[in-house]
Amino acid sequence: MKNLTSIRPNTSRPARLAALKQSFQDWNNTSDVMARLARRLSTTLSLEAQLSILAEEMTDMVPFDSLNYRHRIARQDFVFSTGMGGPHRCEYRLSLEGHQYGTLTLHRRQRFSEEELTGIEMMLSGAICHIRNACQFIAIEQTALTDSLTGIGNKRALDEALQRASAMADRHGAPWSLILCDLDHVKLINDNHGHVVGDHSLARTAEKLEQALRNSDTVYRFGGEEFAILLPHTNEQEARDVADRIRAAIESIRVDGGETPLTVTASCGVAMHLTDEQPEQWLARADEALYRAKAAGRNCTRVFASIS
Repeated sequence: MKNLTSIRPNTSRPARLAALKQSFQDWNNTSDVMARLARRLSTTLSLEAQLSILAEEMTDMVPFDSLNYRHRIARQDFVFSTGMGGPHRCEYRLSLEGHQYGTLTLHRRQRFSEEELTGIEMMLSGAICHIRNACQFIAIEQTALTDSLTGIGNKRALDEALQRASAMADRHGAPWSLILCDLDHVKLINDNHGHVVGDHSLARTAEKLEQALRNSDTVYRFGGEEFAILLPHTNEQEARDVADRIRAAIESIRVDGGETPLTVTASCGVAMHLTDEQPEQWLARADEALYRAKAAGRNCTRVFASIS
């Protein structure tokens, strides 16, 4: 029969738990600025929320008139601004372990003293790890919504954008249009010149699309060689003009295919959002217009009229 060693009660454990409880209460109730800043920043991965918290905590220590933050994350500009600026400013490029995490600028009407600048730098030092985590979180989210070949939005990003656009169109009554653009005969390029050349054609097409559009327009890779373009405040005729313009831009592409440069053409289908229309219905009408463009011989634009 084995002798089982009994578990002896640890008399110091209650004391350690009591100390932990006290430490937790002190941490929650501390008036220490840096501890409070770290505690508040740790509650969120939203970069906008973190910058709001930082601005609140910082203004108690160093009054300022405006705070501006700018960073490019995953090919998109992130901008945060609060307050109105003054003639004097201090600017900081935030970095950690060799990586850049944006530029933060404070403005106010009076010059910043050396003591105030030192205080700002100390608070930024306490915030930089949290800002880095928030930037990385945004980058991860964007990666899930980005087509790896072209760097533009993917099908998932399009689905989310269509939901938002439909809601905004219904709420504000502004016209929104959708273009589906399909490259003609890409399979022949892949078969005759290889998928590397075909992929290069797709990447060049994405570049041309972004160059041909307004800043408010967005482009997505919808399928293999199919792209979608969302146009806010754009009616049917304006969308058709945009579709013809991007077809001309795509046709100007020259891809090295050996002895003769390869050219690419595209077919486009256009549909304007209808009141109370579901995103999938809107997409289906644009797809029907695209089908008509292909049936008409390709390299043309067709519109799914709002009024039958």
